[in-house]
This record gives sequence, structure tokens and C-alpha cells, in this order.
Amino acid sequence: MRLRSIVFCLPLLALLVACGGSGSADIAPAAGSAPPPASPPAPPVQGIRTITYGGVSVQVVIHMPSASVKDALVLYHPTVWFDDRILPAAENTLENFKRLLQRDDMLLVSVAYPQQNREVGEGLREAEAALLWVKNEASRALGLSIGRVFIAGHSQGAYVATRLNTLQQTDGVIANAPGPLDFEYRCLLEERGGAPGSQECGLMVQRYGPASVNPLPYRRISLLSFTAGFKADALFVQGLGDGAIQMRSWPLFKQAVQVCADCQRPVFLEVAGGHDALFMSFEAREAFNQFIDQRRSR
Repeated sequence: MRLRSIVFCLPLLALLVACGGSGSADIAPAAGSAPPPASPPAPPVQGIRTITYGGVSVQVVIHMPSASVKDALVLYHPTVWFDDRILPAAENTLENFKRLLQRDDMLLVSVAYPQQNREVGEGLREAEAALLWVKNEASRALGLSIGRVFIAGHSQGAYVATRLNTLQQTDGVIANAPGPLDFEYRCLLEERGGAPGSQECGLMVQRYGPASVNPLPYRRISLLSFTAGFKADALFVQGLGDGAIQMRSWPLFKQAVQVCADCQRPVFLEVAGGHDALFMSFEAREAFNQFIDQRRSR
């Protein structure tokens, strides 16, 4: 996909003067003359931008639709261990969610939060900074009027979106196959030869020792430790054909969220399919759009 730089020459008068146009916009057409043809809608614009909020900088991929923007959807990519692959992952995440949406009238901001040599969840600092930039700075920076702000993610991106829901107020959260749900269990399997080794567990072993010897750091970052205090309604989508590690802990996570006393309304959708069920299931796509549309109309 070829990305174009984002150009913010929005007002027509400013465009005529500052962008090289000629003529005067306040000259009335001659009497009896035909009105000028209507201008075609501006094409959608997509590009990469480095944004900063609260002293924290992160790259984002921004999609500005041709339609009038009303709301924003902030997106988080799945696990990418090497940082030189993060921008492509953010671009791919944006395209996947763009195809899910049934209307092209939302600003999409896909966050290239870093992961290399970091524990699961350490990229939350950049992920949160991007969300706060969209909430507080994007309208001014992009020349748009943004109303509601939603967040969504897939896999570890859904983990990030779920944790952000305990930290920041938004208008809704969509999480597809969030994980790791139980990081202790996963790393114990790797330690005992029951699963292939991963960079994530290997880093934790280097820092804290094996999960069998020092389990607390592994439990601390598991999503099962973040099942309360959700500030916005959340739609959790899970493919029932997902991997064994995910499905072993999914019922535990679902039960913990459903009994949460200080959470906004959680919605759980279980569908046929694997780890990417949100993007493959018609039922999940309909639920995704319905979840957003209902909260946009409030």
C-alpha cells in the first residue's frame, strides 16, 4: 500500500491563496450565468504521522475519509516482536478494521506502539498517549470536529484496548481474541516443553526467572488481572476455534468480567472461527457495526 502525506489545506479560500489558486472568492457570478459545477468530494487521505502527547511520542497511521468526519476509532495491532515491522502491522490493522466498517465516515488512527524487548503491556504508555492525543489534540491538529472516540484491537491489541478501558474514558471498546489472558500458564507450558518458546516468555525469564519459580510478574501482566473498573461498554469477540491456550482461559476471563461490579456493560460474542474471527465472521461484523452505531446515536 502506498501512503500519501497528509496535507491540511482545508478552507477553500485559504487553498486558493496559500496553495497557489487564483481569482477572488467574493466575486459574484454574472447575472443569468449557470452556477459552477459542484466540486467532487475530496478523496480519502491516508498517511503516517508522529504525534506527541504528554512528552510521549509514537507513530500512527491516519485515515481521513472523504465523508464528513464525526467520530474516531483508535486501533491497536497484534503482537509484533520486531519494531521494524510495527508500521506495517499498524497499516494492516487499519485496513482490516476499515473493511469491517459499513460506513466510511470515521477518522481511523492505528497506533504503532512498540513491543521489541518489552514485556507484554509495556507499550501501554505509547498506546495511551495516542488515545489522549486523539481525544484532546486531533481536532485541532487535523482541522476536524471529532465527537465520540472508540478504541479497538486484535489479539495483543485487544489486550491493550481492554487495559486502556481501565484507565481512560471512551465511548466504547471492541476487543477481538484479547490476550495473553493467563501469561503464567502460557510461559509454564513453554518451560515444560508443552508449547513452542516465544520471545515474550523468554524476556520474562531473563528478567524475573522462570514462571515456576517466580510466578507473580507473569500473573501481574495477565489480562485475568484486569477484569474490573471498565470505564466504557465493551464488545468482546472470541472465535470458538481459537488455540488451546486461549480457549483454556477464555471462560475464566468471561466469568470474571460478567460479575464485575464497577464495569460498564460488557457484551460477549462467541462465534465459529479462529483467532481472527472478528474479521472472518459475518455475525461478528454485524455485531461490531451495531455496537458502534448504537453508541454513536446516543
